Amino acid sequence: MQAMTVQPAAVLRRIGANLARGARRLTARFVLPRRGGVWLMLRLGAPIDELAAPTLPFGERPLLGLLDILAVLEAAGRDARVAGVVLRFEGPVGGPSRALSLRRAVDRVRAAGKPVVVWSESFDAESLVAASGGTRLYLPESGNVFLVGLRLESLHWKRLLDRLGVQPEIVRVGRHKSAAERFTRDRLSPEDREQLEELADDLYESLIGAVAEGRGLGPAALRDLVDTGPHTAAAAVGAGLADGCRYPDEVESEFSELAPSTALDSNGRPRVVDAATYCALCVGDPGWRPLGRDLPRVAYVVARGGIHRGAGTRGIAVDRLRVLLERLRADERVCGVLLRIDSPGGDAVASDLLWRAVTLVAREKPVVVSMGDVVASGGYYVAAAADAVFAERATVTGSIGVVGGRANLEGLYEKIGLTRDGVERGARAGLLSHTHATRPDERAALRELFESVHATFSDRVARGRGLDPERVAELATGRVWSGGRAVGLGLVDTLGGPLEALGELRRRAGLAEGERYILDLHPRIAPLPGLFGFLRRATGRAAW
Repeated sequence: MQAMTVQPAAVLRRIGANLARGARRLTARFVLPRRGGVWLMLRLGAPIDELAAPTLPFGERPLLGLLDILAVLEAAGRDARVAGVVLRFEGPVGGPSRALSLRRAVDRVRAAGKPVVVWSESFDAESLVAASGGTRLYLPESGNVFLVGLRLESLHWKRLLDRLGVQPEIVRVGRHKSAAERFTRDRLSPEDREQLEELADDLYESLIGAVAEGRGLGPAALRDLVDTGPHTAAAAVGAGLADGCRYPDEVESEFSELAPSTALDSNGRPRVVDAATYCALCVGDPGWRPLGRDLPRVAYVVARGGIHRGAGTRGIAVDRLRVLLERLRADERVCGVLLRIDSPGGDAVASDLLWRAVTLVAREKPVVVSMGDVVASGGYYVAAAADAVFAERATVTGSIGVVGGRANLEGLYEKIGLTRDGVERGARAGLLSHTHATRPDERAALRELFESVHATFSDRVARGRGLDPERVAELATGRVWSGGRAVGLGLVDTLGGPLEALGELRRRAGLAEGERYILDLHPRIAPLPGLFGFLRRATGRAAW
């Protein structure tokens, strides 16, 4: 029988992890009562980021990221020590897809039989989508519900560029690929208007459906409220959009009524624990780690912003993300990768390099994509390499097309008295020069180049999504769709947010229900509050 080899460094890491877990469990015994339940105070910042915001060593209240918030609500629904949840909105949620993910998490807490009380100074459309699943919604008399509908618009530069003498020269493949039309047109093109009308319908109906269901209103009645908005606090209460006008100190008096099991402090007030403290103590704890083996790991990778070449920290830098994906592919402890993408696209070559990096990982371990608010063009290019793709109903995705070009500044230079002169070798050496109009042969060469990129893009989608090339050709016009419509088109597998995608990844990785694992977050951001702030909240009550 061969003896098992144990690495001293690994054993020390596990001992440290076990000691940290023991400290958390000991602290939790003081924070969470053995009898009765506490209320969790969850503050939602503006806007909600994907991962927790870093804090200074002596920092005050940390802002939880979307993943932390969803995990806290998921745990609160199961934890018998939690009597209810208070959601306090301190600004806009962000995009509509985040609002829907939050709403689903609130619904789960309610389904577990626990009340959710929501308070905000005011509500906009996105925060109302998330909040409308609550048991009771309150705002001060001075607040309002700014529910006025949805508008999609773009700023067009053509007339200004004409006055300046600037002539945009654009090549695009895909009649709906409209990103550059703001420079070449002074109005929406028929193709762009067509896709925006459809997208607006889908996003609007997702808003109407979520709020109407949560508040027990008919869709027609809610549309009337949208058309007559915004509403004062009193009018919102009268219309059924909120339950009453309350100040924070008045809301607390209802906790024991809503949850008779509510624990009281020494002053007879309901015990309220800050959700950041609860997150640090009770959420994502993988349990005691056996000294002889590592727990399986799941990587959660956030890729947000424009896709570009290089290794910077702005947006999605291809070199930096490729190195990370290669490391995750080679790490035998990592059993799967969840790629959380929120990107409108970017550089075509960088997108293709990331597609390759994701493809290589997917050959050895499962990769699941969770889409944020926008995953389009190059963002969708990368997502197509995954084993499964999740999106929210209000996610904007697709845009399978190519666009590019340059500006001819010859007219501008003439107006302001500038001249440029030089020499060149090669028939097309001046292809990218700003001092002359593109010749027909140069434009044809650019179109051939772009059509090649488009063909590669379409092939990646067909192979990644298991679609017929003919079907992809019908979809590859640069058109964007809502996540709900993309499911029907085969571009997305399932509607859901990060937690649903994580559940699918665990299943594909062969992790049994309830099996312990470690979730590695990338980029790495410390989720815990500053030391003194944490200890004060852990031993005291959460303040409004």
